[in-house]
Amino acid sequence: MSDFRFELLAQDSASGARAGLLHTPHGVIETPCFMPVGTRATVKAVAQNELEDLGARLILANNYHLYLRPGREIIRELGGLHAFMSWPHGILTDSGGFQVFSLRGLRQVEEQGVIFRSHLDGGRHEFTPELATAAQLDFGADIIMAFDECTEYPATEERARASLERTLRWLARCRSTWRDAECGLGVRRGSTPPYFQALFGIVQGGMHPQLRAEAAQRVVELDLPGYALGGLSVGEPRELTWEAAAAALPHLPRDRPRYAMGVGMPDELAGYVALGVDMMDCVLPTRNARNGLAFTSAGRLSIKASACARDPGPLDPACACGVCARYSRAYLRHLFQVNEILAAMLLTRHNLFLYLDSMRRLRHAILSGQFGRLEKALQPARP
Repeated sequence: MSDFRFELLAQDSASGARAGLLHTPHGVIETPCFMPVGTRATVKAVAQNELEDLGARLILANNYHLYLRPGREIIRELGGLHAFMSWPHGILTDSGGFQVFSLRGLRQVEEQGVIFRSHLDGGRHEFTPELATAAQLDFGADIIMAFDECTEYPATEERARASLERTLRWLARCRSTWRDAECGLGVRRGSTPPYFQALFGIVQGGMHPQLRAEAAQRVVELDLPGYALGGLSVGEPRELTWEAAAAALPHLPRDRPRYAMGVGMPDELAGYVALGVDMMDCVLPTRNARNGLAFTSAGRLSIKASACARDPGPLDPACACGVCARYSRAYLRHLFQVNEILAAMLLTRHNLFLYLDSMRRLRHAILSGQFGRLEKALQPARP
């Protein structure tokens, strides 16, 4: 694992908040970190050089979407995702488990894997743990995720238990495929140059804290490079999300990165960091930006509101991003009113800056021993 390791630098004395360095074959990522979501090998409305300017060093792409289009063969032939999308920094690929299980009416779950119909053309496909892992290896991501069964909400304890057990069985198969490719030994067979690709196991268990704790303990037994909390933010009340995360995190090893998948709102970031989460991703900053919703230090702002029509002020007077330094609310509203592409581009830059800057501030607060003060000021949505 010489190409991949987690270095813990500091931990807040009154909480689980941690600051560290995630060493990957494509650079070092400072944690806690937020990963912009680049589902189809692009973060919507933001170019790669702009992501670099914003400070992003680890982004997420999706196995399901890239497997369907343009396909694993094309991406492999073109040198993997890093070369394909001209991104020299870290990449994490989601296994596609969440996307497959969201295809209600278009998929059939079996022990071998999931048979599904493509949302693009209705074509029949099958995702197995082996295939989902092999495709991610072909993509060349620095971090690949195990193929899991994302437990829906609500789910009875019996249903969550069955899903948990299947996820663990599938994880063992993902691990075997990963090790057979010699990634577990520090070599990516066929890559140039060879480099280590880290497999993360996923903790399921629904919204049942006792199952979450058990799942975390059993996933750790496989001794993987990192661990993730899956099945969060699937429609459950926020208090249940916190309970599920809090039940699992204490059972994850101190020397491995911890990833909360698909979270959260801006005022929740400090709360997850306080629980001991090192990595997060969420589509909210980019998706909401394309719909005219900006996140600000004073809360959410709809730039489409009529009150913005004659407002010469910035989106957020407290924000140091280039959008707030240059453009007025009135101008941004005008762009949305006339359906200019620039509107989505600018709001996306602003929202991503807010998320990434929040993580930088939280990291600095942990390193300087001021995390408790900043967490209170941000008023994270925790019980």
